[in-house]
Amino acid sequence: MRKSSMMNALWILGLSALCTGAALAQNYPAHPIRMLAPEPGGGNEVAGRIVAQALAVRLGQQIVIDNRGAAGGTIAAGIVMRAAPDGYTLLVYGSSIWLAPFLRKSVTYDPLRDFTPIVLEAEAPFFIFVHSSVPVKTVTELIALAKAKPGELNYGSAGSGAATHLAAELFKSMAGVNITRIAYKGSGPASNALVGGEVQVLFGSASLGMAQVKTGRLKVLAVTTGRPSALAPGLPTVAASGLPGYEVGSMVGLFGPAKMPKALVNRLAAEVREVLKEPAVKERFLSLAIDPVGTSPEEFVDILKKDMVKWSKVIKDQGIVEEG
Repeated sequence: MRKSSMMNALWILGLSALCTGAALAQNYPAHPIRMLAPEPGGGNEVAGRIVAQALAVRLGQQIVIDNRGAAGGTIAAGIVMRAAPDGYTLLVYGSSIWLAPFLRKSVTYDPLRDFTPIVLEAEAPFFIFVHSSVPVKTVTELIALAKAKPGELNYGSAGSGAATHLAAELFKSMAGVNITRIAYKGSGPASNALVGGEVQVLFGSASLGMAQVKTGRLKVLAVTTGRPSALAPGLPTVAASGLPGYEVGSMVGLFGPAKMPKALVNRLAAEVREVLKEPAVKERFLSLAIDPVGTSPEEFVDILKKDMVKWSKVIKDQGIVEEG
């Protein structure tokens, strides 16, 4: 009888928790939502702000953006991690949040244990640009040239641990080539260095190089994402043009504190997916060279797990430590 009574009590508690979560999701939100985000003006912050503005309309409540871009997003992460799991403190951030534990010894949080991944909002593709003087037209030819001249080609990148730095190092590792990194104080200076011929290769966004491709100063070889991009119709992926399995993009997702009620997580994810279908949102994303995604919470968790496995190996093998 005692065992049966205990099982009944646990069943009642579980049912009560489910009902509480469902009620919270149904009545949510009852007051403004605070959303932690990167520093103003960056692609991830702008994408998050676009979604937040449309989401606020759908939810009928104000969403206050709180920009905390310092320390690779760990300040913002710490605030959200310590917040109540009621959906009123959220985090919209890029991959620096889930890669920080691999890049910084001081970061002790676990991206999956200490947060609730809600939805992958968007992904921005990178492109492989080369200076017009480099005698290659395809990824296969670039790999062949790099193998023929080990260490002679240079690539420009922003700070250590930046997304474009990691993209280039993954390329080097998978292709088995030696291309020398030249670091700059940001992606803009790195792009200028490529245009000026100081470096020969750059992994960068469409905004960094496509205008110079049109002038003939640069060539674009491929897009880094797993599928072709509407930003460059007809351009092949890296995987399809010489390096099978290669896939990189700059992702931005929505997170909450750990232990958020499942019903609330599903509600938020569904609302964001609807926002991403809105023509005005799609148009604004396209103007920023960003592709809207929209996943289920389970799909987002799977993406995070795969991304963390991939990049932790690159970071460890190359001894990469984030700057700043």
